[in-house]
Amino acid sequence: MPKTKTNRSAAKRFKKTAKGKLARRKSSSGHLFTSKTRKRKRNLRKKALVSKADTKRMKRLLPGA
Repeated sequence: MPKTKTNRSAAKRFKKTAKGKLARRKSSSGHLFTSKTRKRKRNLRKKALVSKADTKRMKRLLPGA
């Protein structure tokens, strides 16, 4: 059986953490910053973890992860 190909778009968006979980960027951090508070903008810069419900699907897209 052939090897499973990595989904390249997913590989650019998700990174594996040291414990094997998947990290992602937060949404709403592209534009319209004047209406967002300083605290909210600061928290949007941080990474978030992929939810437990979506992790199985994401790991199928990223066979190496």
